[in-house]
Amino acid sequence: MKRVTSIREHENEPIPGLPERLPAGEGVVWQGSPRWAPLAKRAFHLRGLAIYFGVLVAWRVAEGVADGSSWGAALASAWTLLLLAPLCLGVLAGIGYMMARSALYTVTNRRVVLRVGVALPMTINIPFSRIETAAVRRHADGTEDIVLTLAKGHRIAWLALWPHARPWRLTAPEPMLRALPVTEGAAQVLSRALAASAGQEVAAPATDEPRRAIRLPQGAVA
Repeated sequence: MKRVTSIREHENEPIPGLPERLPAGEGVVWQGSPRWAPLAKRAFHLRGLAIYFGVLVAWRVAEGVADGSSWGAALASAWTLLLLAPLCLGVLAGIGYMMARSALYTVTNRRVVLRVGVALPMTINIPFSRIETAAVRRHADGTEDIVLTLAKGHRIAWLALWPHARPWRLTAPEPMLRALPVTEGAAQVLSRALAASAGQEVAAPATDEPRRAIRLPQGAVA
């Protein structure tokens, strides 16, 4: 498979989120960043980890009580886990915060650009001509994830994308604009831009079901 994008590392940005100025006739129609808390929660599965640590603590306490220890002694035997759990969750939340702060998604009238990377920014350029379909999933916390399915024969390395990639799609990675506030209207903007590129009429995405996947217009195929 050939790669779909130019992936560039850079230190300076003449335009926020972009490593160079746009060519004539191309302009930015939307920019936004992930909300850090939903990004950290979903990318690092913080809720599942919290449940896991809770089960481990409960098991350790129950085991101690079953062996004849008092409740106080049983809880004391689990002190390592009680300290490790918030430390682990806090570190992961902090990494999620830094990833969200460093990420900037850009939609122009010709492409989607993902500026990602904490230590050294990197841009992933996805022309509309390489986007087969896009879909948005809305969450009860007021955010949405926009998934881009690439045209056949094109791919981006999963490690270059993560955590801005659809979970569990390792062999055929799908870029994802994660944890965007629904109120920013990113899905509607991308829908209009893809439709205009493909010469299609724009259909406004439904908004009544927060967890429903919504298909957006197909991008133009060059």
